[in-house]
Amino acid sequence: MKKTFFFALSALVALTACNKQGNETEAEAAAPADTEETTGLKVAYIEIDSLMSQYQFCVDYNLLLNQKSDNAANTLQQKQRTLQQHAAALQKKYESNGFTTRDELENAQNQLAREQQDLAELEQRLTNELAMENAKLNAELRDSIQAFLKVYNKTKKYDYIMSKLGDNLLWANKKFDITKEVIAGLNKRYKKGKPAAEAKEDKK
Repeated sequence: MKKTFFFALSALVALTACNKQGNETEAEAAAPADTEETTGLKVAYIEIDSLMSQYQFCVDYNLLLNQKSDNAANTLQQKQRTLQQHAAALQKKYESNGFTTRDELENAQNQLAREQQDLAELEQRLTNELAMENAKLNAELRDSIQAFLKVYNKTKKYDYIMSKLGDNLLWANKKFDITKEVIAGLNKRYKKGKPAAEAKEDKK
């Protein structure tokens, strides 16, 4: 079974500007980005690769998913070895004329077939559980990022905050890169133990 990694590459979506509030927020504590006043739209971007590797939420839950994937793979490998040993034992018994009746042989073959089916169903169940866990964590990641950016943008007033992954943006001026301060703000929020449910409330 392949290791499972969770990604939320669409988590960073364009944000409309929010009204500025007088109270200091946790996002304001982050260092300001090196941007300049421009006419028209005010745009910034975030490097997704850096966010995924440095946001502690991603680090922790990638580790969790890998551990669950490894555990599932080890369980399946153990079951597979047991099944192979059983099949080899039946083959050996058959070759040595160990089955005294045809019914005994058919019962042994049917039992082996049931074990094979059970193994296939177990693999499907574990795969589905990992996929559901992956989807759940993706949703939590997306919620945490969007909730933070909603607060962050109350003072920054960007018209759009773009995600940059590989060459999806052919060129971007580094002075509009807000990756470091966003990661710092996200990690500060995460260390406070802010639950996903509270992050969802922030989005409302």
